Amino acid sequence: MLDAILRGPKGLIGAAALVALGLGAAAPAAAQTQLSIATGGTGGVYYPLGGGLAEVINKHVEGYSATAEVTGASVENMGLIALGDADLAIGLADTVSQAYAGTGRFEGQQLPMVRGLASLYANMIHIVALKSSGITTLEDLRGKRVSIGAPGSGTEVNTAAILEANGISYDDIEEQRLNFNETADALSNGDIDAGFWSVGAPTSSILNLATTQEIVIIALTPEQLAAASEADPTFAVSTLAGGTYTGVDADIDVLGIPNVLAVSSEMSDDLAYAITKAMFDNIAELQAVHPAANQTTVEFTLKATPVPLHPGAIRYFEEIGATVPDRLRP
Repeated sequence: MLDAILRGPKGLIGAAALVALGLGAAAPAAAQTQLSIATGGTGGVYYPLGGGLAEVINKHVEGYSATAEVTGASVENMGLIALGDADLAIGLADTVSQAYAGTGRFEGQQLPMVRGLASLYANMIHIVALKSSGITTLEDLRGKRVSIGAPGSGTEVNTAAILEANGISYDDIEEQRLNFNETADALSNGDIDAGFWSVGAPTSSILNLATTQEIVIIALTPEQLAAASEADPTFAVSTLAGGTYTGVDADIDVLGIPNVLAVSSEMSDDLAYAITKAMFDNIAELQAVHPAANQTTVEFTLKATPVPLHPGAIRYFEEIGATVPDRLRP
């Protein structure tokens, strides 16, 4: 059942494990309805961006108060939406698409109630090692200790897709399932050899690691990029600009994948409309929280969202004169 989806392969993290940290959220007035936003770990982009969205809702959606929640990220978040344990959730496009279609990690557990409000920004998949490790290629990961992402995270889904598309299985590595901060700490301490991040750039956990250690970001070959993109059409090649992280001076071609702000089809049309309008009409407030929100545009949403949009969101987009493709209509 859904509990099996919410738990990672090692039986970690369920819906009851949410930690409501209330990023900047004021105590709701008696007449306000509380909304929860399922994000990810504190070392990535989901959590601060979710906190920024909570602030936008608190300021601009009358009658509602929102709080960002720490979760295991994409896979868990889709289960939380289905169970009604989160009102909004951020997830990687491939994970959101799998949940809607009942494929991949959601085989036999289709979640047809998943709807999009927006596509927020594109993740870049970072494969990071210390320079002293000598790891410079994907093939060098064989036999090494590798963090593949937290249980229930989109990073874990992306890691599996990239490795499998290029002939590497978990039998070829010593996999560990760590969140972003844990991965950075384990690299710094020498407890692992490499780690995967599927995250907006720059991200705090890698920024902090690069200030104390010499790091490398492993570049995939054109053939490896193509193989992964063929296996998962939601991947697209992006460029991580040189200088994003200390000591990584050259541009690097990496795989990118959009992030979707998802809700349930059971959310009222009026509320979905109000949240969508508040976010796009006040996008500068979200951009001030994290530069990843510079990509949060109506155009990106209509191009990158992999599941139908909520009718309330469609109402807003049509109100401002945007053309909503038929594929995004429920």
